[in-house]
Amino acid sequence: MATRNPPIDAGVRIGHVHLKVADLDRALGFYCGVLGFELVMRYGPGAAFIAAGDYHHHIGLNTWESLGGQPPPPGSTGLYHLAILYPTRALLADALRRVQAAGIPLDGAADHGVSEALYLRDPDNNGVELYWDRPRDKWPVDDQGKLTMFTRALDARGLQVEG
Repeated sequence: MATRNPPIDAGVRIGHVHLKVADLDRALGFYCGVLGFELVMRYGPGAAFIAAGDYHHHIGLNTWESLGGQPPPPGSTGLYHLAILYPTRALLADALRRVQAAGIPLDGAADHGVSEALYLRDPDNNGVELYWDRPRDKWPVDDQGKLTMFTRALDARGLQVEG
């Protein structure tokens, strides 16, 4: 068993995700055309970096090892999903409208108590979670103050109306 180290600093964040894709233009069509990320730069013919706002990149996309490739088969290890955090419920509702307008089906929609989330697949079958966090003082806790997340169905239509 590994030696237990002290926890890392609470200020540490996951800065970006880099995905292997089969078709760069198709992936850009989804992440930029549907979700609204902006192209920061293309890196030769096989890679692109995209962001929300003026960050250097939130998502890297490349075909270096995957041009024309297939998604991993079920039962394989790898990325379960990437999660894109929206700052407000209204912006999550806007993301839902974009996804529906593009004809992209949802795999699911869940209320986790701490957040509301939409689940779907990108063109390379990578799992994508679109979510917003409730304010911390609204998170569900037990009598001892411990977090009690859950998974319940989220009314996606209600999100659109109320968003």
